[in-house]
Amino acid sequence: MKAIIGKKVGMSQIFDENGKVIPVTVIEAGPCVVVQKKTAEKEGYNAVQLGFEDVPERKLTKPELGHLNKAEVAPKKYLREFDLENAAELNIGDIIKADTFKEGDFVDVTGTSKGHGYAGVIKRHGAGRGRMTHGGGPVHRHAGSMGSTSDPARIFKGKIGAGHMGVDTVTIQNLDIVKVDPELNLIAVRGAIPGPKGGLVTLKTTVKVHRIKNVESGISNNPQKASGRNPQKASARNK
Repeated sequence: MKAIIGKKVGMSQIFDENGKVIPVTVIEAGPCVVVQKKTAEKEGYNAVQLGFEDVPERKLTKPELGHLNKAEVAPKKYLREFDLENAAELNIGDIIKADTFKEGDFVDVTGTSKGHGYAGVIKRHGAGRGRMTHGGGPVHRHAGSMGSTSDPARIFKGKIGAGHMGVDTVTIQNLDIVKVDPELNLIAVRGAIPGPKGGLVTLKTTVKVHRIKNVESGISNNPQKASGRNPQKASARNK
């Protein structure tokens, strides 16, 4: 697995070789420094802890500062642990940049969604409002009746309701990388990712499995398909 910590810059668009517009999100990925290395002999597994974005010493607690001073690394604002494929080869102080990924790679992007404060059931869950006539009163956007009668005499867990909306950890899977700029530490991924501009995000190799089909196009042997029922008609149509 490959991974890096970054910051969401914003959305833009890129034109491909055919002139089609590709909506992309630009991410400032790295540079990240290896702060701690975990081994199978000591911790029971292989992983590395990466640090991202310099921060003044006064903004860190003494334990955080002592942890970074032990690694002889400049104060970092964010620390994240990853089970990288080359974790055993990395050493404390190594730098990981945006060029760890390349164009065409598929990644899972994790970020914190935008906060919307305290929201009602209509905005938060898409519930329907009450009718505007015949006794609706001042409760058109309220949740309404929630529970049953004396049996079960309670509200089941998971019932939608008003509450804090947003500020959730959200992962968008299987986004492909459109462009990588190692000089500016920028990565452009296709589509949108969670969080506001400037929000912290992590990029990891996708957990999805991409299978390459080495099947030549031709007439199908499946009788349920048109090419299988009438091969001559299907072949003539494809010409």
